[in-house]
Amino acid sequence: MGIFTSVVFLISVAFFVGAVHHLLALKKPGMYPPKALLRKRAGTLAGGGAIFLLVGIIFYTFQ
Repeated sequence: MGIFTSVVFLISVAFFVGAVHHLLALKKPGMYPPKALLRKRAGTLAGGGAIFLLVGIIFYTFQ
């Protein structure tokens, strides 16, 4: 696997970890960012992770 493909997969994993972090923050009482903002951030990070995952799979298959 090429270095570029590995980096794309690592970015994808980082986005998914960030999404899970924000989803878990929804469960904590008294969090400052409003829950709607946390949901929006989690959705954005998950979407970015999915896009990078698809790009990584495409580059991996053409290698």
